[in-house]
Amino acid sequence: MSNKLFKRTKILATVGPAVFAEGKIRELVYAGVNGFRLNFSHGSYEERDEQIRLIRKYAQERGKSVAILQDLQGPKIRLGEIQNNHMDLKAGDLIVLDYAMKEHDGSKTLPVQYNLAEKVKEGEPIFLFDGKIRTIVKRIVSATAIEVEVQNDGYIMSRKGINLPDTDLGGDIITPKDLADIEYGAGRDFDYVAMSFIQSAEDINKLRQILVSHGSTAKIIAKIETKKAVESDEVMEEIVKATDGIMIARGDMAIEAGAEVVPIVQRKLIALCRQHSKLCIVATQMMASMVENPEPTRAEVSDVATAVILGADVVMLSDETANGKYPVETVREMKKVILYTQDHTRIVALDSLPTGSFKNYDAIAYSAVKIAEEIKADLIAVATKTGATAQAIAAQRPNMPIVSVTSNPRVAGQLALIYANTAYVREYDDNYAFEVVQDLKADGYLKLPEGKENLKVVLVSGLRDVEGGTDSIQIRSI
Repeated sequence: MSNKLFKRTKILATVGPAVFAEGKIRELVYAGVNGFRLNFSHGSYEERDEQIRLIRKYAQERGKSVAILQDLQGPKIRLGEIQNNHMDLKAGDLIVLDYAMKEHDGSKTLPVQYNLAEKVKEGEPIFLFDGKIRTIVKRIVSATAIEVEVQNDGYIMSRKGINLPDTDLGGDIITPKDLADIEYGAGRDFDYVAMSFIQSAEDINKLRQILVSHGSTAKIIAKIETKKAVESDEVMEEIVKATDGIMIARGDMAIEAGAEVVPIVQRKLIALCRQHSKLCIVATQMMASMVENPEPTRAEVSDVATAVILGADVVMLSDETANGKYPVETVREMKKVILYTQDHTRIVALDSLPTGSFKNYDAIAYSAVKIAEEIKADLIAVATKTGATAQAIAAQRPNMPIVSVTSNPRVAGQLALIYANTAYVREYDDNYAFEVVQDLKADGYLKLPEGKENLKVVLVSGLRDVEGGTDSIQIRSI
């Protein structure tokens, strides 16, 4: 595990038809995927059960922890079925969007899958077909219908997405489908649950209560994609502090807030996550051209490298692995970019030190990383009950691997996506973190750097396998 071969920024891959087979899942695990996203906008529970089985089977075969993330659909607002699956529109056209309409009759009254009349106000913009058609709300026609004026020429198709950048959904973002999916997920031990269309910290608190009621210990990922979620630095920080991690969902964000907003928001959110010791995932179109082509564009390579330099925990693949022609090649290309970038430049420094909620963890983490850097340690090994200490160390973005050891398989799965962490599960004893490092060296996984006789390890541990028990830093040689 030399610095040049160990990938500190992690890769999250979306499961879809392109990889839903034993061979492909296995190839992705071996190619460098650290976690899999299951998109609950599609597929059956039977398919999910098989995907979970395959992921866990090959993670165990590979001997590494791999996270599984349940991505809830949320209030994904779409058009209904349109006659002939096509309708041309001109600027100035007036159309009606009616939740009560069951079947389109070819007129300018269109079915929608969400009751917009309960939420929108006159003058608010509505984007159809994922932003291709811009409209303005003219009036509320009835309890289920609204009239909008088209602002540009174009066309629409059945079931295409609708974005409401200025509309307050009033906390109505957990749908009956989401509730059923949460109940299903609680019985499958997902490591993370991602929530779509977050607008405030209160949305996260509601989801946390629901997860607790089902006995779920999954951590929450807030998908940042609405205009309201990024309208101010204060709102963004409140969301980051309330959640366990965030996903910068750049596709919908570009439509709702404007494409020019995305790079700046991405930079701010990554910094906030590092400051508060929260997981940060950068998502959408990172290697989009590889859906069809065997190599990425130079812009995509730069995009991934930028996320690494800013200090993101995770870069995510969506269509590239779900539906693309080259899913395994995409992971390999992304890994090459991560390794080269981390080997040739340092992570951007924060303006202020991380300030996570566990002050003792932060102090120990800060000291451990400073010691490791001063003595030029080869790695940091941490014994952790809940993963908080390992995550606090990762928030410092050390320029070396972190080997985390826990007695809890759930914690190991969650740490699989945390920056620089490789997590192992062992029955607790007072010295188990150091013993794992010894085993890894004996197995040939950890190799001595050229010209050195011993591995230098900074060991962070505690006297008891209990939450909050981390209390010591040691320097050890192997």
